[in-house]
Amino acid sequence: MDDWRRQLRFHPLPPLMASDNEALQEMVRRDLLGEQVGSTGFLSELPAVRRILRHQREDGSWVAPGEHRHPAINACLIETWRQFRFLVEQYGLTWEHPQVRKAAEYLFSCQTLDGDFRGMLANQYATYYTGAIMAVLIESGYTDDPLIDRGFQWLLSMRQDDGGWSIPLITHKFDRATQYRLTTEYTDPVEPDRSKPFSHNWTGMVLRAFAVHPQQRHSEAAMVAASLLKSRFFQPDSYSPYQAASYWVRFEYPFWWNSLVSALDSLSLMGLPKEDLQIRKGLAWLAEHQQENGLWRVSYARAQEQETTKVLEMRLWVTLAICRILKRLYG
Repeated sequence: MDDWRRQLRFHPLPPLMASDNEALQEMVRRDLLGEQVGSTGFLSELPAVRRILRHQREDGSWVAPGEHRHPAINACLIETWRQFRFLVEQYGLTWEHPQVRKAAEYLFSCQTLDGDFRGMLANQYATYYTGAIMAVLIESGYTDDPLIDRGFQWLLSMRQDDGGWSIPLITHKFDRATQYRLTTEYTDPVEPDRSKPFSHNWTGMVLRAFAVHPQQRHSEAAMVAASLLKSRFFQPDSYSPYQAASYWVRFEYPFWWNSLVSALDSLSLMGLPKEDLQIRKGLAWLAEHQQENGLWRVSYARAQEQETTKVLEMRLWVTLAICRILKRLYG
């Protein structure tokens, strides 16, 4: 039995391999079983991928559903990143696919000359989304692109004094009306109060970009941020929203918000050892909360969880993400 499997009470592979999701099975064979799999070409022909690509616009973006009342917010940027995550992280597509390339070009078109990706919060700095967008761009093959380097330089320039990140806007005590105006209208970006503490939620999202980059993951700045992130496991964040400690145990894949699983994914990619006290604490929690069917729930923030098709599918992807972490740490 593999060492990583010895850390779990229940075998996760049978439910993963029993899934009829071809993309999931391909990732399990590649990442957990170590099998040589074919190119991702056939994955790009799956009905789910075709549905995503069918709605892509000529400029490479996707239109966000619903009514958009605030022109200063780039809803297409948010929706394009959302769809890009699925194409890259679930279906393994890279820049070699022409429509992935077009999507990446659209995302880069939303990058400022300073290096950040702007539009999520109108014209305000969005450190967390900049890091998260960069992470998926790097995973899709843009590791050595000069625009990625520009993004890292901007992120490094936006750290708090303690070495972590927050959202610059929330380091100030604006009233609700002012915050609403700043994030829905085109105004000059608010500079951070760097004396305020880092946010583990937003540091976790930024750190993903460093974790997937072969050089940046070993940088001093990344290691400082990693130490800060793991020091906050299961604790409330320094800021609202997403302040409750329960956000640590709400999972999803592809990753969006910070959680225990997304944080451990980054830390394991960065080479932090399984003997680290905080990492051991996180792994012990995961082992204790595995279900008898071998899977993990999507949320442990409430006693019961819906049994919808979407939730059942998400449990499989979350379980795969956790197994990847274990395999990296235990070989």
